[in-house]
Amino acid sequence: MGQVVATAERTLKATPERVLEALGDYTGVRSRTLTEHFSEYEVREGGQGEGTVVHWKLAATSKRVRDCLFTVSAPAPGTLVERDANSSMVTTWTVSPADEGARVQVKTTWDGAGGVGGFFERTFAPKGLRAIYEAQLAKLATELTE
Repeated sequence: MGQVVATAERTLKATPERVLEALGDYTGVRSRTLTEHFSEYEVREGGQGEGTVVHWKLAATSKRVRDCLFTVSAPAPGTLVERDANSSMVTTWTVSPADEGARVQVKTTWDGAGGVGGFFERTFAPKGLRAIYEAQLAKLATELTE
């Protein structure tokens, strides 16, 4: 068993404060930046940044659907961390200043399976999740320019 890591990043033409505010807006902006891979999205507590509890199902593939219940924390300036109560999955969104606005990095880690299945998970899951995050970041970029 090994840790699986998926990452993506993008520079957005908005201030870091505006980007972090948008990422933490689970009742508005975040729900609008989800791709077709997400279903059953529901804010169960809060809705703005730290303390939010949000549920969704993530279909990384047609056969692999993960039921997620995330609790959001903000352990450091410019950072949102989403911890899944149903698994070892942790997603960290980090926003920092960049020349033309704000750089957003998203990193998800979880404990992968062992054996041959784990090899395939570590090989292919990060690529699939990166594509999902890149699509989300593109939607976020559009959202922030409107």
